[in-house]
Amino acid sequence: MPVYLPIANLSVDGLLMVLLGAVTGVLSGLFGVGGGFLTTPLLIFYGIPPTVAAASASTQVTGASVSGVLAHSRRGGVDYRMGAVTVGGGVFGAIIGALLFRFLQAVGQIDIVINILYVLMLGAIGGLMLQEAMTAIKARGDDTKRVRKRRHHPLVAALPMRWRFYRSGLYISPLAPFILGFVVGILTMLMGVGGGFILVPAMLYILGMSGNVVVGTSLFQILFVTMATTMMHALTTQAVDIVLAGLLLLGSVMGAQFGTQIAMKAKPEILRFVLAGIVLLVALRMLVGLAIQPDEIYTVAPL
Repeated sequence: MPVYLPIANLSVDGLLMVLLGAVTGVLSGLFGVGGGFLTTPLLIFYGIPPTVAAASASTQVTGASVSGVLAHSRRGGVDYRMGAVTVGGGVFGAIIGALLFRFLQAVGQIDIVINILYVLMLGAIGGLMLQEAMTAIKARGDDTKRVRKRRHHPLVAALPMRWRFYRSGLYISPLAPFILGFVVGILTMLMGVGGGFILVPAMLYILGMSGNVVVGTSLFQILFVTMATTMMHALTTQAVDIVLAGLLLLGSVMGAQFGTQIAMKAKPEILRFVLAGIVLLVALRMLVGLAIQPDEIYTVAPL
């Protein structure tokens, strides 16, 4: 079923795009991440221009985050004060990211920068996840190991002007979540990711948030920051392909339901191990794509 993408200026298989959205939706349901960190690379592999892939993937993540926020909100799993601070940082980061995007686009380096960022980010995240999953698998069934009480990082404790975040059980400076949101906002603008694969571990191990509000608060931040980045892309880069985003969103909504059902039955450490393997394979494929010479080499010269 060929479908024409007006912004990408090419025809794609519509069913394949829905299937791709379904795959990322399954991953979202399984691992509690938006799936944007895999959607963009897979679209690039298919032949979608990296700029359009990044901008359209952020649009898909916006839609996919709505149901997650509502579900976590109903059970009290969202720290709105913490979410508001990270959203403020994220929107500011998205503005800076938009300026960087336009600059890199003007000098003709945005595609290569997106690819390099994905290789670095996916390689680092995949390696850390694999190490953690292997440790959890080896430690399974060993009751002699004590789980240390989670505390925020010493650097966070040193920041001034502390606030109480009652839902998260924290008394820390709002500068820490603001800076975290700022970094994620830049990455969301440049890479089309929701940032959940950075936000969730950072909220747990750097901010020291309570585990029962981490995912919901992360999705709250992702919802509003990806909404802001989508509008910025539409106004500045004109790279959002609404047809592509709609196809991906249709698949991801259906896929998330299956992923959630699987996650209820599977062992968490095995799921993390599988996700780490997928992330590292995608990073390796993007690295190979950067290293090999393309079949068609051309230059664009002014008339």
